[in-house]
Amino acid sequence: MIGTAHHADVIIIGAGTAGLSAAHQLNRAGVSVSVLEAAPCVGGRMVTHDVDGFRLDHLGPLLSSGSPEPGLTPGLDGPALRDFAPGLLVHSDGRQYRTGTIRSARGALRAVRTRSSAPHAPLGGAIDQARLGAALGRLAATPESRLLARPERTALAALSARGLPSRTVNGFLRPLLSALLSDPELTTSSRVADLALRDYARGGLCVPSGGSAALPELLAATLPPGTVRTGVHVTAAGITAVRTKEHGELRCRSLLLATGAGAAAELLPGLRMPSFHPVTVLHHTAPAPPPTGTSLLLDADRSGPVAHTAVMSEVDPSRAPQGRTLITSTVLGTPPPDLDRTVRGHLAALYGMPTDDWELLAAHHDPEAVPAMPAPHDPHRPVRILAGLYVCGDHRDTSTVRGALSSGRRAASAILADLGVHEGYGAEATLSTAA
Repeated sequence: MIGTAHHADVIIIGAGTAGLSAAHQLNRAGVSVSVLEAAPCVGGRMVTHDVDGFRLDHLGPLLSSGSPEPGLTPGLDGPALRDFAPGLLVHSDGRQYRTGTIRSARGALRAVRTRSSAPHAPLGGAIDQARLGAALGRLAATPESRLLARPERTALAALSARGLPSRTVNGFLRPLLSALLSDPELTTSSRVADLALRDYARGGLCVPSGGSAALPELLAATLPPGTVRTGVHVTAAGITAVRTKEHGELRCRSLLLATGAGAAAELLPGLRMPSFHPVTVLHHTAPAPPPTGTSLLLDADRSGPVAHTAVMSEVDPSRAPQGRTLITSTVLGTPPPDLDRTVRGHLAALYGMPTDDWELLAAHHDPEAVPAMPAPHDPHRPVRILAGLYVCGDHRDTSTVRGALSSGRRAASAILADLGVHEGYGAEATLSTAA
């Protein structure tokens, strides 16, 4: 293999969703691809570990079923997704309220109180709810090009300018966007926020069955055998060759860096490094599941470290052994010193039940979990550095799974254009790897 002039037409460094998405686009066009991953498994930050039969995500990003990207990505035809209950549970003033049930393509939203005797939910009364439904409906119907042409500001400033009451913004939209963007202060560009909110308005929230690693594992499994190689450490990279610890020099025609932003900057000095939003995910098991069913529970009051939580064994039964309960909670920003005790105390208030007998299965903190995207931000940052050298990842697009898939697709298109290969041309367009 190493004796040929080229190991592959394109070498991709990094087997996360962006790199695997690009590999599929290139392979479909008949271009030979080799994906090199330093970790022992694919997925990048979308990693899931099996602990005593529990499937535990490191980060577990929320997905929007209204996002178009999975349908545009070869290899992701019909992934098994588990939907959260329609709408959300919002905790405010010591009570839970069910809000935000989307019933149509226009994004109509209907808020329902948990009890007929309860005070107005955080969304306000019927008029406020109708205004929010109309706003989400307009957003769901707006083309992406128009969203990207809007004046740019912070996501928080854009929420305040939507003409909605502050109780609607703070009681629903702000906690929802904080969860989608992993940004509790909502300093993210309003354009990125609009894209995330539009996807939600078009379809609600979901997670991959079996854990977040299921998406990259599906992408890797549907590539030709031998395309993806894990446990390969790249020490130096250039346009026509990479050097690895395990296999020496491997030659190529083009190189695509599909790693995280930090690793990409190490291999390509001068590449801009973004700042990051830290995220901590905790997994608990309890003797009995909280009575929230398959709903995502948000804290509108920001009264503790937990931004959102869910009984994941109800949402996706494959994540827990039969008869066991799995509660997954996300802390945004810097975690508190006494993490487990503080989080369980907050969860007791959110779920309205004692948590003293809950057992912590795992806690994962990533200080560079999500690239920050403050305004001004170009959600389609160039993926072509120069002919033969390309970069993709959520740090080149939007800091979501949607952004990673989109970035990989854009990078593959740029590579094919420079190689003179039409997308989807087929196996007959394969470039020769002979000398």
